[in-house]
Amino acid sequence: MNKLLKLISLSVSCFLFVQLHAQNKTRVNFDKGWKFKLDSFQSYNEPGVSDAGWRKLNLPHDWSIEGTFSKDNPATPGGGALPGGIGWYRKSFTVSVSKKNDIILIDFDGVYMKSEVWINGHSLGKRPSGYISFQYDLTPYLKYGNKKNVIAVKVDNSKQPK
Repeated sequence: MNKLLKLISLSVSCFLFVQLHAQNKTRVNFDKGWKFKLDSFQSYNEPGVSDAGWRKLNLPHDWSIEGTFSKDNPATPGGGALPGGIGWYRKSFTVSVSKKNDIILIDFDGVYMKSEVWINGHSLGKRPSGYISFQYDLTPYLKYGNKKNVIAVKVDNSKQPK
């Protein structure tokens, strides 16, 4: 039976699942060690981009609630009057060589809103909604051993529903 290593993100909150057999699962929290930057002008999906000056945080996280409430924000008072924008989340991690024959997936319970996910610079996909779960297969793009893997998640809530 193939082993299954599964990274789960819960509205940008993560858990690591290791499935050794069909009924034997181990759950490891994957929330710690993320980096964040609010930036609507540049792209940070490539693994070589420096995130050294980024804010370190643990998940879950919502940058919008840290902003200033204003009737002029894209959300308007009807949507909470919070600011919008484009935020980037990145996390570096390694995968043991012993997992080379495993299927490794990332599963998001929801990311608000308009998310796009990359692993090691490879686009995994885009999701327009913030209220639905989705999953991507990381396996073809992973590096093993002491080589660093970088997940980048772009979250765009710059346009709010009216």
